Amino acid sequence: MGYPGGMAEPAPVPADDESRSSSPSSTETGTVAGPAYLGEPGPPLDHRAPFFVGFVGAVGALLAFWVATNIQAIGSTLMLIVVSLFLAAGLNPAVSFFERRGLRRSYAVTLVILCVLAALALFLFAIVPVITSQVASITTQAPGWLDQLQHNSTVEELDREYDVIDKIRDYVTGGSFVTTLFGGALDIGLAVLGALFNGFIVLVLTLYFLSSLEATKGALYRLAPASRRDRVTRLGNRIFESVGGYVSGAFVVAMCAGLSSLVFLMVIGLGEYAVALAFVVALLDVIPMIGATIGAVVVTAIAFAEDPTLGLACIVFYLLYQQLENYVIYPRVMSSAVDVPGAVTVIAALVGAALLGVVGALLAIPTAAAVLMLTREVFVRRQDQR
Repeated sequence: MGYPGGMAEPAPVPADDESRSSSPSSTETGTVAGPAYLGEPGPPLDHRAPFFVGFVGAVGALLAFWVATNIQAIGSTLMLIVVSLFLAAGLNPAVSFFERRGLRRSYAVTLVILCVLAALALFLFAIVPVITSQVASITTQAPGWLDQLQHNSTVEELDREYDVIDKIRDYVTGGSFVTTLFGGALDIGLAVLGALFNGFIVLVLTLYFLSSLEATKGALYRLAPASRRDRVTRLGNRIFESVGGYVSGAFVVAMCAGLSSLVFLMVIGLGEYAVALAFVVALLDVIPMIGATIGAVVVTAIAFAEDPTLGLACIVFYLLYQQLENYVIYPRVMSSAVDVPGAVTVIAALVGAALLGVVGALLAIPTAAAVLMLTREVFVRRQDQR
């Protein structure tokens, strides 16, 4: 049978053994006919062999140690990134609010950023001078409060037994006190500069994350397999909504505490320190569990120094307000944000505070909510299907 183009029928291909034995080698003919035969490949390495297991395990341990060391070295930077992500998630509901009103996301993000910058500028130019003057007034009154404390019977008894006042006087008049004072002032100045720099970094990162939040989430979701990407997207969006709702809710609860404290302090006659103390209460109220109590103790102590009657009034007010906050304000604000049992909230806050301090306590509750949701939706559902 002929072949197209007048080509001759190809000769049959000999078997492998025959071709290897009969075909001349490339060295004999002087031409390169193909790769030389190098033998049959051996079996793969035994992954259960002691040497293989030990070598791979040692390499894995060294790699894990290297990663952990580098993460610890950049821990402060990672903390700024995490805080910025949480703040961006907290501002995202405001962006979604404007989007539902017909604005494009870019315009909504710009409007929210302008509102945040305007609020910061208003705080710096209107509230900070008032707080500064009131803090200076508190500092001026502090020696008088200490003198009143000195006449306390318990302090007088301690002074008679341990000569506390003379020791403090000798320490203040000695040369070491001056060195400690200037060193402490330098440390405080450096701490303030560091806090301002970190605040600026957090602000910039928050704005970047807020403007690119949807693209960031989309890039993270694409890491999941295509068969599970829809479910991962739904779970991820739910987590972001919970975190954003918690951050926004915590801000609302803190504002309620600060405004109520401001009104109460003006009513009882502590208007001279009302703004500064209300700001302290609002700032500390953001900390879960203990923040509101610490703020109440600070205000009550200053009120007692002014007048014991005012101190008793502060005790009654904050006892009543904390009940209102714990059982009315907080559940209503957080009802659509996080769903965490009380015991889990306490444990999460304690663990977060032990690991990362105040920042860990702030991030603990939304993190616990995300873990509980993933456990219910992934692990528990899979167990129910078995």
